[in-house]
Amino acid sequence: MKKTSWIAVLLVAGLSIFSPAPVFGVAKEIIQLQTQVQALQDQMARMQQAFDERMGVMRSLVEQSTDNINRMGTAVESLQKSVQQQNNDSGGRVDQVSSQIQALHDSLDELKARVAKVSKQLDDMSAARESLAQQPAASTAPGTTPGQLQAPPADVLYNNALRDYNAAKYQLALQEFADYLKFYGNTDLAGNAQFYIADIEFRQGDYQQAVQDYDKVLEQYPGGNKVPAAQLRKGLALLELGQTQAGTKELNSLIARYPRSIEATQARDRLRKVGSTASKKPSPRR
Repeated sequence: MKKTSWIAVLLVAGLSIFSPAPVFGVAKEIIQLQTQVQALQDQMARMQQAFDERMGVMRSLVEQSTDNINRMGTAVESLQKSVQQQNNDSGGRVDQVSSQIQALHDSLDELKARVAKVSKQLDDMSAARESLAQQPAASTAPGTTPGQLQAPPADVLYNNALRDYNAAKYQLALQEFADYLKFYGNTDLAGNAQFYIADIEFRQGDYQQAVQDYDKVLEQYPGGNKVPAAQLRKGLALLELGQTQAGTKELNSLIARYPRSIEATQARDRLRKVGSTASKKPSPRR
């Protein structure tokens, strides 16, 4: 009886050990784990897709930035070439502007002379009208003799000289300007006439005489409008004579006196060509 009872107990224990209930619990956990793994894989796939899309956008932006940088580099290089070309052309442009300004000065001088001529004609007409009501004057003025030569009017003489100068008739213009100084040395245009005399000598290569006559403009007519041009030409004439130190000193003096003038710009350009500067004195020899 006792033996039968132990066998029953063992059977119950075996059945409890080999019951299928735990097997079902393990399978359920495995299924849940697989589901979670699948969800993680799907999430990783979505993250990878989003990452690839963002990398594509970033790569496109980098390529666009590179293209923009290349275009900017090309534009900067072109701008540098343009600035260099403008610097190379600046010397010629300064000379061209200087010539144009000189021509304007000449035209202004001629205009002044014409205005003076018209003014004189008006004065003569007024005087002639007044003389109609007076007794005829003596045919010969006191202190003169018949046949005595009279100087041409100032405006006529100056205009003739300036016209011949512009036409490169230098010898004739030189004589006419000299006559103007002889008869009208105290007028407003006397300093201009002296300048043109020196300038004709400069153009003809007589630099030594030109320096002396430019000095007359600077010393006798210091308030004239040709003073800067006279000082510039004097400095250039000294350089042509090989007097580099004197010519450099004269050009530096011009720059100091008239720093904003076109003549000062020409002086700086010439000083650069002779290896000097307007602001630095030549170093002494050792």
